[in-house]
Formats: sequence, structure tokens, C-alpha cells
Amino acid sequence: MKFGMNIRNWGPTATPDFLSACARSADHSTLDSIWLNDHLGLPPQFDNEYGIDADMGDILDPLAVANFLAGITTRIRFGTGVLVLPYRPAVLTSKLIASIQILSNNRFLLGCGPGYLAEEFIALGVSKGKRGKITDETLEFLHEASKKTLHDLNGQDFLVKPQLSLPPIYVGGIAQIAIPRAIKYGIGWQPAFGQTPDDIVSTMKEWNSKTDDAGLKRLEVIMMKTLPLGEKNKAVDLAAAYKEAGVTEFVHTQGYETPYQYKEIIEQVDGAIRQAIH
Repeated sequence: MKFGMNIRNWGPTATPDFLSACARSADHSTLDSIWLNDHLGLPPQFDNEYGIDADMGDILDPLAVANFLAGITTRIRFGTGVLVLPYRPAVLTSKLIASIQILSNNRFLLGCGPGYLAEEFIALGVSKGKRGKITDETLEFLHEASKKTLHDLNGQDFLVKPQLSLPPIYVGGIAQIAIPRAIKYGIGWQPAFGQTPDDIVSTMKEWNSKTDDAGLKRLEVIMMKTLPLGEKNKAVDLAAAYKEAGVTEFVHTQGYETPYQYKEIIEQVDGAIRQAIH
């Protein structure tokens, strides 16, 4: 099982010096990946049923930050957990990801989903009811853009260059919707934050029991979860349970106030926890 960690592209941690220090700590470790968030912003008042941190309204675009990370790191992979595909036109999304892939030597990981916050869709003038359709259309275009450069865009022949080097695609969300989309377009699934090891076992047992005629492919599973690092034995047991459940990459998510604290967290996850699991 691989190990990753979140890197906050929002709030007081989203400054050039702060992001650089944290990203370089990850790059100099043996951690496998770091992950960014995506929001357009937040309204002054809304029904915060998802428990969104208020600081997340002050957020840098994850694709812009990914390009920044490409220039200051050399080894670490970095991804979006998750990029909300209906927020951006498909062609623009493809162009941005192609740029990241070139500048990073293909280290980008595309965690993606259809989104959920109604107010963001209203602000963009995008129908929330069409988010699934838009997500599928964008994923379809990304695949096409990785195979050819000439496209028919609204009746206009158009060269989209450089050709996209398709990144690994992980689809986030509830299993009934996300897994079929991942089977069709990606290589993995990002379960919701609250999924337990037992939930993962049950879900993957259901999907792995389907026949090859249904288009089944064994999916990677990227689990984003907070380990109780203050209680090492519990943290090790929890990580081990997710590995046993079929998780292929565990991403520890945690708040931090200084780059030094971020480095300390990496050392815990990348050291004691990883060594105990392996």
C-alpha cells in the first residue's frame, strides 16, 4: 500500500513560501503523493451539511497549484482529491492537465468527481442536475485528447496541442455512481471520507464479483482518512485494516499550522506507520 498526505491549497497555508516548504518536505521523503482540494469558493451563508472548513472559501485553484508544484518538486506525485469536472470546460481542463503533465514529467494524478455544493453551480451558471453528464463528457474528451490532436469543437476543426498524456484517473464519490464511471474511464475509486474498512470490503466484494462481461476491471482504491497519529498502535491498526480491505493508497489528511509541523507529520506517516504496515 502506498502512502500520501494532503497539502492545503487554501486558507493561511496557501502561500508560495508555505506551499514550497511543505511540498519540498514531501519530495525529500519517500511519501508517494500529496493531494489538493477543489472549490470555486463559498457563499457568505449556506447549509454546511458537509462540514466544509470556512477557510476553504479562500482557495487557490488546484490545477494552478499543481503547475506550481511541478516546478518546485522532482519526485513526488501530486493529485486532486477531487477536481470538480463540471466547473471547467472540457477543452480547458485538458489543456491545463496537459501543461501540468509536461512540466512535471507526468507526475499528476487526476482524482475527479461531479461536485455537490449547489451554490457553486449557481455561481457558475451550470445546472447541478447536469453535473453527471458534464463529468462523463469531460472524461470522454480527456481520453480522446490523449489519442489525437484534431477535434471537432462546436463544428470547428481544431488542433489541441500538445497532445495530452493521460494521467491516472480516480473517480470520487458514492460507489454506485463512482465505480461504474471509474470502470469506464479510470483506474481507481476514491471512496467518501467516512468509509470504513468494512465498507470497502463490502463494496469491493460486490464489484469484484461481477463478470468480465460487465466490463469489470480491478480498481485501485485511494482512501483519504485521518489517522490517529497520537496513538501509534491505533493508527497502525487502522492503516493495516484499510490495506487488508483492498486500499492501494492511503492518504493521511490533517490540519497543520507550520511547515515544520507538516514535515513532522510526514515523518510519522512515512516512517513509523509505513514501516509497521510493510
